[in-house]
Amino acid sequence: MVRPGNRAPDALRPYNIRRHFQRYPAGSVLIEMGNTRVICAATVEDRVPFFQRGTGLGWIAAEYALLPSATNTRTPREAVRGHQNGRTQEIQRLIGRSLRSVVDLSTLGERTIQIDCDVIQADGGTRTASITGAFVALVEACASFYEKGNVFPVQDFLSAISVGVSADEEPILDLCYEEDSHAIVDMNVVMTGAGKFVEVQGTGEGRPFSKDELGTLLEYGEKGCRELISYEKDVLGGELVWLVGRVG
Repeated sequence: MVRPGNRAPDALRPYNIRRHFQRYPAGSVLIEMGNTRVICAATVEDRVPFFQRGTGLGWIAAEYALLPSATNTRTPREAVRGHQNGRTQEIQRLIGRSLRSVVDLSTLGERTIQIDCDVIQADGGTRTASITGAFVALVEACASFYEKGNVFPVQDFLSAISVGVSADEEPILDLCYEEDSHAIVDMNVVMTGAGKFVEVQGTGEGRPFSKDELGTLLEYGEKGCRELISYEKDVLGGELVWLVGRVG
């Protein structure tokens, strides 16, 4: 099997994260995974949803949007239609709960960190790129109000990647749209820096998959997530990397 770009089965597409992409949010990045590009912004708000009021706990919420021109066929804005589709709701819930899995909400105070992920170009893996980019933006946002000596809200690193079984029956890592649209098995893996799984979403699109195939897909997913976490550390730099997991 020859993959686009002649990638090895367990190789990521070229990737890049550009910090401080926007002027106004407390944290913002542009993440590129191959031809997929997502703007991830984190805004700190001094309020929480009604179900957190009076608890002393903060919250992390996410919104996800696919810009009309992000694909080769224009997609009308959901605001024009008056409602979000099921896919959008599913993805933003995934982003929110993934980020919350590595945050101590009690350290936020009654603050909400609102994460906005806007896909400006889609070529597969938009939800996993959103999680990886949003994590970097989240660390930046938490650093904006962190006081030395306290517990830093973000307790571990986080990344996400797609894996699948190709139309040629071969397990592959980081599917582009061409591969994803023909994949027999499609899966998304979200992992922490400690190597723990936050979420594994897997579906046999063309046929059921075996335990051995699942093992290979998880192995590839872990490899991709670890590589991205190592890159996150390079992007954040020494001071912010030092803060993640700080307890005083």
